[in-house]
Amino acid sequence: MREAILEAKSAGERGEVPIGAVVVLDGHIVARAGNRVEELGDASAHAELLALRAAAKAVGDWRLIDCELYTTIEPCFMCAGAAILSRVKKIFYGAPDLRHGGSQIFANHPIHVVEIEGDLLADECASIIKSFFRNRRLERDGRAAKGAPA
Repeated sequence: MREAILEAKSAGERGEVPIGAVVVLDGHIVARAGNRVEELGDASAHAELLALRAAAKAVGDWRLIDCELYTTIEPCFMCAGAAILSRVKKIFYGAPDLRHGGSQIFANHPIHVVEIEGDLLADECASIIKSFFRNRRLERDGRAAKGAPA
């Protein structure tokens, strides 16, 4: 999870929502990514999805059967669905996502069972995102106060 946190911080420094993900196989990181939505202009460029794509290339198979996904926030429905379709073995996440969290999709999936474990370093993961949005609001409010468009 610490490596996913580093990816999240790096994404935040690039102006992205600070979410990071790593894919682990046999105890070794095979892929890592941070959000790149703004950079790529692509709403699907979430850290988890990018990490799953990179892991598939790294292991030479889209089936990531023995892989584990670590992500700093609970996966959204899109990323949860991609994890199922990629046949990920287990997902570990940091903070819950109260707005877009999709972990309930794992409960009754008829084809592939994905183990899921949340709240790993949850306070630290949540703090990264909260700080990012707090700073973004302060920047926006500062511009508005100076008469610039918000």
